[in-house]
Amino acid sequence: MIPTRFSTQDLSLMDRFFNADKFHRDFSETNSSSPLVNIKQAEDKYSVEMSVPGFDKNDFNIELNENELIISSEKEENKEQEGEKYTRKEFSYQSFRRSFTLPETVDGDKISAQYKDGVLYVDIPKREEAKPKLPKQIAVK
Repeated sequence: MIPTRFSTQDLSLMDRFFNADKFHRDFSETNSSSPLVNIKQAEDKYSVEMSVPGFDKNDFNIELNENELIISSEKEENKEQEGEKYTRKEFSYQSFRRSFTLPETVDGDKISAQYKDGVLYVDIPKREEAKPKLPKQIAVK
């Protein structure tokens, strides 16, 4: 639920940010699903949380192209096991690509990311002029 302290303009931006048409999923035939994402809005930023257990922070590519945030990864593992009368090789390939169209109110130069306990956290700060202002008291003369 969006707190009532956000303006109508904020609600419109959130509608566009969460709009399913704005989410583009591209993933390989070997990958059956795309990582699940939570998107939250605070007064000063948007936060994206992506569930991606088993990855390393170096496996991610995060890119901002105009107003499109693209989060992707390609990970390949080769495991080989040998026994007396057998040899077994297993190849694992995981990839995903998620893209999000960001509202014009974000400050793209200050986007940051952190990977911790299987979750990728991306903070997308709002520009100062997009942050809510406290009511100003005007004295009557």
